[in-house]
Amino acid sequence: QVQLVESGGGSVQPGGSLRLSCAVSGNINGVSAMGWYRQVPGKEREGVAALSTEGRSTYYDDSVKGRFTISQDKAKNLLYLRMNNLKPEDTAMYFCGAGRYTVRTVEHGEYQYYGQGTQVTVSS
Repeated sequence: QVQLVESGGGSVQPGGSLRLSCAVSGNINGVSAMGWYRQVPGKEREGVAALSTEGRSTYYDDSVKGRFTISQDKAKNLLYLRMNNLKPEDTAMYFCGAGRYTVRTVEHGEYQYYGQGTQVTVSS
């Protein structure tokens, strides 16, 4: 079992920045992908960014490329999502996830394990 706890969400103006953090604990044997997905009520979840645990692959949705950066601190068991130049369309609940590195996982946010989420709101 893997436990994930997100933090760092909030309200910002367009053009602002936030850094989301995800504390990871539990047995991560078998986990090959760590990432973030977001969801807006009434819409399907959307994979935002992901990385393979062995460090060879990184995924970003086209809508966030050049603005968001995913990273991890393995020593502290933390996963981060740095979000710059935020736009109103980035408003969503953001979730941290862990699972197998597949297209369904990283692009559609279908992680085996996920946290409770942290809200990001971008508005003027």
